[in-house]
Amino acid sequence: MTYRFLESVAIADVAFEATGRNLAELFAAAGDATINTMIDPIEGIRAKTSREIQLSNDELDLLLFDFLQELIYYKDADGLLLRVGQVDIEDKGGEFKLVAIGSGEQIDAARHDHRVDVKAVTLHQFKLEQTCVGWRCLVILDV
Repeated sequence: MTYRFLESVAIADVAFEATGRNLAELFAAAGDATINTMIDPIEGIRAKTSREIQLSNDELDLLLFDFLQELIYYKDADGLLLRVGQVDIEDKGGEFKLVAIGSGEQIDAARHDHRVDVKAVTLHQFKLEQTCVGWRCLVILDV
């Protein structure tokens, strides 16, 4: 499970590529990349509270989109930074269901080095694909 920022893909926004051996790893890596875009280092986020995230979508790529949007929502609505460690995704006959547990804490300007504010995930060049070694996604965040 890894991610890397892609400086040559988006000039005014932030792009990243995340990978995982399975969908759970990919979703967790993409979540970390989204949070790491805003806060550095993400390892400084303490697991003081948790939230269960439940989502469903007919399209797997849009489920990832919705999942990342949910992490941004928690940051905007509750001032909460969440890192997702547990992700379960099931295909329920053409509808994909996600249940994830995010752990984190309130944004603390004294401890969290704020990088940029992510406003949203964009659909521009958004891609989720299965590879010979797992899964890969390309995401551009509107900052």
